[in-house]
Amino acid sequence: MFASIMAIIVSAALSNNFVFSQTYGICPFLGVSKKTSSALGMGAAVTVVMAVATMITYPIYLLLNALEIRFLEILVFIFIIAALVQMIEKIIKKFSPSLYKAMGIYLPLITTNCAVLAVCEITSNALASGTWEPAVIAGVEMNFGFAVLYAIFAGAGFTLAMVIMSGMRERINNLNLPKALQGFPITMVTAALIAMAFYVFSMIKVGA
Repeated sequence: MFASIMAIIVSAALSNNFVFSQTYGICPFLGVSKKTSSALGMGAAVTVVMAVATMITYPIYLLLNALEIRFLEILVFIFIIAALVQMIEKIIKKFSPSLYKAMGIYLPLITTNCAVLAVCEITSNALASGTWEPAVIAGVEMNFGFAVLYAIFAGAGFTLAMVIMSGMRERINNLNLPKALQGFPITMVTAALIAMAFYVFSMIKVGA
């Protein structure tokens, strides 16, 4: 059990990090990582949406499968994610207007964040088949708890990527860079270097 839990945590957050390893969620990653506070807020919001969406989409997936209308799963999942994002947007707007303003357009765009949809797809398909796909976590027998754990740490990995990038960008803004590197170019170079550093985690083998 402990080995399975560690395999899920390491894979979701580090070795298969949704941003640096699978390049999901790049739009909010680049757009909201200018300040650490807004990066943390976005990461927390995405993590909550990932976890709750996973809890809801699993039974929905089984229902669609039973009714033989599985081809509607992506459309249905997007509707579920959109509803969750609307709810979280209202909560943040009420209790933290400054964070809401900092996130801007990227908060409602969580609806179309492919990282959130990918988590729902991975967990639903894995749960339905009874095992994880080898590309995710080989050898871990799936259950509902593991699926939610995977979603939570996928969100934690997304948050980690956002915070690291925001810290780097805050430091870069204080540097005297050549004009050709200022702005988007140095941001992409920084992201590429961090992604290369994260490649080290893919060599970690945690057996279940």
